[in-house]
Amino acid sequence: MAGEELSLSEARRIALAAQGFDRPRPHGRVGARDIARTIRQLKLVQIDFVNVLAPAHYLAPFSRLGPYDRKLLDGVVYGRHGFTEQWAHEASIVPVESWPLLRHRMENHRVRPWGFETFLERNPDYVEWVLGEVRDRGPLSADDLPEREGVSRRLKGTWIGTVPRAVLEALFGRGVLAVAGRRPNFARVFDLAERVVPAAHLDRRVSREEAQRELLRMAAGSCGVGTAADLADYYRMPIREARPRIEELAESGELREVRVEGWRETAYLDAGARAPGRVDAAALVAPFDPVVWHRPRVKRLFGFEYRVEIFVPEEKRRWGYYVLPFLLGDRLVARVDVKADRLRRRLVVSAAYAERGVNRGEVAQALASELRTMAEWLGLESVTVGRRGDLARELGAVVK
Repeated sequence: MAGEELSLSEARRIALAAQGFDRPRPHGRVGARDIARTIRQLKLVQIDFVNVLAPAHYLAPFSRLGPYDRKLLDGVVYGRHGFTEQWAHEASIVPVESWPLLRHRMENHRVRPWGFETFLERNPDYVEWVLGEVRDRGPLSADDLPEREGVSRRLKGTWIGTVPRAVLEALFGRGVLAVAGRRPNFARVFDLAERVVPAAHLDRRVSREEAQRELLRMAAGSCGVGTAADLADYYRMPIREARPRIEELAESGELREVRVEGWRETAYLDAGARAPGRVDAAALVAPFDPVVWHRPRVKRLFGFEYRVEIFVPEEKRRWGYYVLPFLLGDRLVARVDVKADRLRRRLVVSAAYAERGVNRGEVAQALASELRTMAEWLGLESVTVGRRGDLARELGAVVK
């Protein structure tokens, strides 16, 4: 490493190594251990069920490991006791040992939909009834709870849909319940936290400051190098609360203050960060992948302007609906707007764009290979490329 100053290329390689992109994908069948190792290296995997391709939490391991049986991830997360769900970055898969580190947030959890706290306060008997149903019947989803006289089931005007679901989600957010599994329709199945989270973690008590230090320590390990804002965003910690904890980690030598070429702010280098001489990755990256979820960091590290345009009206979108950046080596070199056409069993690339200064021929060849790999993983038979974007012609010519 370059002492107290890192080149931008060094910073990228450190960041990608911290995210597992410095090692080749496994040869042969990907196993449960590979998936567990990947989640632990990332520290958390954001859950999102936009099913244009596959839910985002399935895509993050694919980017690093290549094709794998998605049922393996379900088994690793819900079939054992090493992982669970909790609000971390957003809704996330986390190792169970993170539970006590997030408890201070559970104690101050903001119930969704906003304002539903009023219902909870006014209907303690209903809340206790829901909890009793879970206690007596075991893991339940909202659909498993019958309608109760005197309480309307529908929760009008909200995305959450029903009162039972809102209550279960509130109890989950507060750490009373935990997610024991997911139904085929992706609905959460809830159980008492003590029946999901091992007692060693459920009973562990950590002060707010100690928890914040550990979360930032973990964030640094998964970022490799980053500004205070980068580290704070990993667990969505307010920057005013993160800064004093980061300073403490720097004073203890667990983080080192460094300068990164082109960055205005001080950066912090994880003491255990690896700086490989090169990174030979070739991967499509989901919009909710840790590599790209903090947009200011993506711009600083890769010179890559990125935003998710799912909620942008079609006529105002610049790149497309579900756009995946393409990582080649240690650069984000292209982006593609993709969707799985399951009826026709094809992966549709609606648009393809190259970044400035890249060799389009090389990018198209590598991208075509990754698209074919993704299509096969999704059970699709072909890849088709539309005409939109400055890389579409080159990509279309080599993808067949």
